[in-house]
Amino acid sequence: MSDTIVQRISVPFEYPVVFTRGVLAPENPVLVETIARREPARRHRIFVVIDDGVAACARDVEAYAARHADRLELAAIEIVPGGEAAKDGMDGVIALWRRLRELGIDRHSFVVAIGGGAVLDMAGFAAATCHRGVRVVRLPTTVLAQNDAGIGVKNGVNWLGAKNFAGAFAPPWAVINDSRFLATLAPRDRIAGMAEAVKVALIRDADFFAWLEGAAAALAAFELDAVERMVRRCAELHLAHIAEGGDPFELGSARPLDFGHWAAHHLEIATAHALRHGEAVAIGMALDTRYSIEAGLLDARDGDRIVALIARLGLPVWHDALLEPDLLDGIDEFREHLGGDLCVTMLAAIGRGVEVRSIDEALVARAIARLRS
Repeated sequence: MSDTIVQRISVPFEYPVVFTRGVLAPENPVLVETIARREPARRHRIFVVIDDGVAACARDVEAYAARHADRLELAAIEIVPGGEAAKDGMDGVIALWRRLRELGIDRHSFVVAIGGGAVLDMAGFAAATCHRGVRVVRLPTTVLAQNDAGIGVKNGVNWLGAKNFAGAFAPPWAVINDSRFLATLAPRDRIAGMAEAVKVALIRDADFFAWLEGAAAALAAFELDAVERMVRRCAELHLAHIAEGGDPFELGSARPLDFGHWAAHHLEIATAHALRHGEAVAIGMALDTRYSIEAGLLDARDGDRIVALIARLGLPVWHDALLEPDLLDGIDEFREHLGGDLCVTMLAAIGRGVEVRSIDEALVARAIARLRS
């Protein structure tokens, strides 16, 4: 005999993604208004975590907090290593936990994270697991973070040799995209982040892909108007998938927005992160495009357009790590992320992804050979 109580809880999540220029200019009200949007009469306490790649903005944070001292209390600023080093293991998370504890940060305080996707991932995970969740405002400073990594609901760090092994789903309080941060990037990092725009266009929006083709020269030259339009449309498509895809916390076995990622994750680890994430994704997309052709899913002419666009943007389509015999281990690693069942997105056409439940190793080998040539 048994007795069961079925508990059902519905929790709505809402957070703004704001696009602005000069977010830390004292006269720009976006940051303080975003933080105070639900409690406008309260003085809010903030702990600011800054990627060392944009460490100079610490002075701007101090000036901004001083200008808005009636509404903001700056508890402290912490400068942390940027790039993949930020999320390489638990050291960064533990260091932030200590600071959060020392400063007495509570669930009504805010962690304001300023940096690239890796810093946002690490700081977001630390905040999500402090007091079971401290409010986070993200200020992404890279193309990749503004159009993808920084606007979603995932946090995490690489640990025990696995990408994002430790992490949490935790929607931010808000995301503020300031295009002026993008001017601080090295040319290589500016271009690397565009891979995610190509990816989401390929699986969601053929018109956006065509726009990317037409704007490729402007994007490669990093003309800000074109870059802002690319970032915004890419962000819109990612946010729409999170809201409307039916699985925002990835409880199922499908991850359609991870086109090109099974190989990309492996390439990042295999090259000890000598490849940027966006560069690895570009190579992974080129490989899966070629695989889609070999599998009879995609017209070869579309494949040529895809690889041509990736190259015109200045992204790589090849790395010798593709020849390593353990490349296919990336499929098993990807299967772990999916809960044990393989479901990989390939292409049926530009703008239309298709889910496949198995990968033919012989076709992968043929795709690599064709890509290499």
